[in-house]
Amino acid sequence: MTAELRRTPLSWGDALTGEERTPRGGEGAILVHVRLGGESGDESEFRALARSAGAEVVAELQARRERPDARSFIGRGKVEALRDLCAAHEVDVVLFDHDLSPSQEKNLERALGRRVLDRTGLILDIFAQRARSHEGKLQVELAQLRRLSTRLVRGWTHLERQKGGIGLRGPGETQLETDRRLIGVRIKQIRRRLERVRCHRSQGRRARRRAEVPTVSIVGYTNAGKSTLFNTLSGAGVYARDQLFATLDPTLRRLDLEGVGAVVIADTVGFVRELPHELVAAFQATLEETCEADLLLHVVDVSDPDWESRRQQVHAVLQQIGADGVPMLEVRNKIDRCPGLEARIDTDEAGRPRCVWLSAHESDHMPLLYQALGECLGGGVRHCTVRLPFSAAAARSRLYRHGLVMEETVEGERGWRLSLALPANVRADLLPPEAELLEGGAGEVSLATGGREP
Repeated sequence: MTAELRRTPLSWGDALTGEERTPRGGEGAILVHVRLGGESGDESEFRALARSAGAEVVAELQARRERPDARSFIGRGKVEALRDLCAAHEVDVVLFDHDLSPSQEKNLERALGRRVLDRTGLILDIFAQRARSHEGKLQVELAQLRRLSTRLVRGWTHLERQKGGIGLRGPGETQLETDRRLIGVRIKQIRRRLERVRCHRSQGRRARRRAEVPTVSIVGYTNAGKSTLFNTLSGAGVYARDQLFATLDPTLRRLDLEGVGAVVIADTVGFVRELPHELVAAFQATLEETCEADLLLHVVDVSDPDWESRRQQVHAVLQQIGADGVPMLEVRNKIDRCPGLEARIDTDEAGRPRCVWLSAHESDHMPLLYQALGECLGGGVRHCTVRLPFSAAAARSRLYRHGLVMEETVEGERGWRLSLALPANVRADLLPPEAELLEGGAGEVSLATGGREP
């Protein structure tokens, strides 16, 4: 058997490391931008993706075609030009701003003598670098395996495994079939683990709904400033950098809003144009935090010249994952980079907050966002003053836990005098039957006839 045939077959474990196919830090890369028909691409975004993956962009090739070439996507002439470009710059990898079929990728690698990576493969590599939590790594591994399963094309059909036993002398399982089987087994294992994660998240959401704690999910285009805004709101200190897909693992923090009470803020993964289907399927458990939220904070980077296009692309992704029906408040971020823009709230015809202009780095802009969040989540706040006897300590604890107590004084032996800010959607049983209404009016505040611990 030749050395070539003794070569170790590619297994699912090798594909996960990304060491053989993805750009390593400092590798030279050539970017190939192809415009099909009359479409317009975003070359600056693809450059940013390449740099986020650790590649050093040394050259770019432009191509325009009516339709992709079935063999090489860009045609024979462009392949020759690309080969000369690779030789001149001695690059390590060629990156395509389109998805390539397995055969196109294989033909290009054979013609160029370089590693070839398409748009989806590049995004998956960035995700593999950014994943830190166990859940994030499982989701990235699932997306990689789903992609790898479509790229095992005639790679090992020359190998066969002979079955033992009398009468079983025919061709056995090929190495290609073995790889597919191993990948299928691993995918099933990961799906079972992610299903447990999904159930755990679902239990957390049910608990928040029972306690009537609303969830606000921060969404937006990648690198729009979502994590910076999240840190300013919650003081969480999550990783925030000026790079694409800096956040992969979702983070949840509790925030107390005046007039609303406890609110859970979720920082989620950023979206991108033409989000790969493998990622949508693999990150289903994470994306459910967005679909099941009570309010979406759509962060838009207004310092980006194409921010309106980015905004529409986020809406398209939200529709793709089934979150387009969730109420939304837009946050137009980074106004500090745009001279002439000031922090303000824009409202619709009914006077409801529609958009907040701010800079996530400016803490003095946050009161505007708090105000808009309170109006979106609270639906109006009613102020009242009640007296609770000392025997109603459990009810007093509930009111504090929900962030509804604005001021408290002790009135001798009569109990506590509490100034409350009650949102319109607050449960009446938070106030026990022994609560005495002092100010606020019977028409504004409805006291419970009976309450119990939620």
